[in-house]
Amino acid sequence: MSTEVALPLRWRTALVLGLASVAGLMMIFWPLLLDVGDAQRADPPFLFLALLPIILVVVLAEMSEGGMDARVLAVLGVLAAINAVLRALSAGTAGLELVFFLLILGGRVFGPAFGFVLGCLSLFASALMTAGVGPWLPFQMLVAGWVGLGAGLLPRRLRGRREIVMLVVYGIVAAYVYGILLNMWGWPFILGVEVPGHEQTELSYVSGAPVGENLHRFLIYTLLTSTGGWDTGRAITNAVAIALLGPAVLATLRRAARRATISRA
Repeated sequence: MSTEVALPLRWRTALVLGLASVAGLMMIFWPLLLDVGDAQRADPPFLFLALLPIILVVVLAEMSEGGMDARVLAVLGVLAAINAVLRALSAGTAGLELVFFLLILGGRVFGPAFGFVLGCLSLFASALMTAGVGPWLPFQMLVAGWVGLGAGLLPRRLRGRREIVMLVVYGIVAAYVYGILLNMWGWPFILGVEVPGHEQTELSYVSGAPVGENLHRFLIYTLLTSTGGWDTGRAITNAVAIALLGPAVLATLRRAARRATISRA
């Protein structure tokens, strides 16, 4: 059984991607790592926001250096364009986001590096189409890239019905993880900051509080604001789309991969 992928995940690319992912996680989980003092509001970590796009550009350039030829670039461009259109059409209404199922299937067929690049480009292109460019975009790109990368890292020996079941389960898990990670970075901005000694709510970020306390507040906030709606809708969309369209789309992508594959030797 072939183990070739269109964009190999070489050791240097894996190292750069790992470092970028660690930096991205620090940026996303900054509410648990930083203390904003006695301020009644939290200012975004502008240094982090400035660094994240640069890191993403470095990662994409490093991956391209690993062997993306014109055929692979064409496939990447087509899939990113389709994803952008699908996201614009679905618009995330009630969690209905069609972009993720194709991202997962693309990462599955073409490999983790391709999946990461596809996730970043898909969210960037869709943001340009829908005027959705903002401080949240780098985080959306990064987390979507992780979704595609994770799909490429799934066991490659599974085929047929077992493969579809695995991808459905992954699509459900990825939907909730995506929502949780994006909620984390923006949580203090949406609800504001509570200072110890002042009146507090059960959902707000508390400056200087222990990690466990803030994590508990965040989980309650996520459960009440997105898990039961947006995230669950996204999970259902992923599961249904992969179950119904997965076999046909996988077959089509694998035919394209056989024509545009670079050996992982």
